[in-house]
Amino acid sequence: MQRVLGIDPGLRITGYGAVALAVGRREPALIEAGVIRLSAKLSLEERLAQLFTDLTSLIVELKPTAVAVEKLYAHYKHPRTAILMAHARGVILLAAQQHDLPVIHLPATEVKKAVTGYGHASKEQMQRAVQAQMGLDQLPKPPDVADAIAIALTAARRLTLKVR
Repeated sequence: MQRVLGIDPGLRITGYGAVALAVGRREPALIEAGVIRLSAKLSLEERLAQLFTDLTSLIVELKPTAVAVEKLYAHYKHPRTAILMAHARGVILLAAQQHDLPVIHLPATEVKKAVTGYGHASKEQMQRAVQAQMGLDQLPKPPDVADAIAIALTAARRLTLKVR
C-alpha cells in the first residue's frame, strides 16, 4: 500500500494531508489531514525547530511511503516570501530525508490543474474540488489543508500511473 503525505509549507500554518492507495483501488483514500500551527511570536529559528518536531511526529504516526511538497514559487513582487517559504520547505525535505522517504516535488499549477482542471484555480475552487473528490462532508478548512490534500492526491495518482 502506498501512503503519501502531502505538505503545503508555511511558517505560520503548514497544511498536511495523508492519503493511501490500496492494491486494487483506483483512487486514494484520505487517512488524515490538518495543520501545524506555528506562533508568529516565535523567532524564525524556533518556528523551524517546531515545524521539524511536529512533522517528524506526523511521519512516525502516519508512516508514509513518500512525501509530496509544492515546488518553490517566487513572484517578482514578493521575493522575500519565497525566501521565507524556502526555509520551511528545507525543514520538510530534511525530515523526509531523515526517514529515508522519497520526496515528490510538484508545481502548484500542476496540482491545481490535476484537481480542478485549471492551473490557476482559486483557494475556494481547490477546497470544493478536494471536498468532492475525497467525499468529505465539509469543506476542508483552512485552505492550507485542502492544498495539502490536493498535493498528496496528485502525487498518489502520479505514483499509480507509474505502477500500471
